Amino acid sequence: SEVQDQLKGVQQLQATGGAFAAILAAGSVVTWGNPAYGGDSSEVQDQLKGVQLLQAASCAFAAILADESVVTWGVPAYGGDSS
Repeated sequence: SEVQDQLKGVQQLQATGGAFAAILAAGSVVTWGNPAYGGDSSEVQDQLKGVQLLQAASCAFAAILADESVVTWGVPAYGGDSS
């Protein structure tokens, strides 16, 4: 599948109630699953560079970047909007 082809050099994997996110060796992130659970990171994909750590809540993800900033996505009520 399209996702499977991207899953090389996975460093960390996290899951919400219906989606997964993986950090790849280059510090990028691949997500898949139900968009309502954070499976669609397209809105923040340009910010997901140099990702060091992922954390998942029930319907949202947070990524810590190399510059110690945080990027979130998923359902806003579950932490998906940190703007």
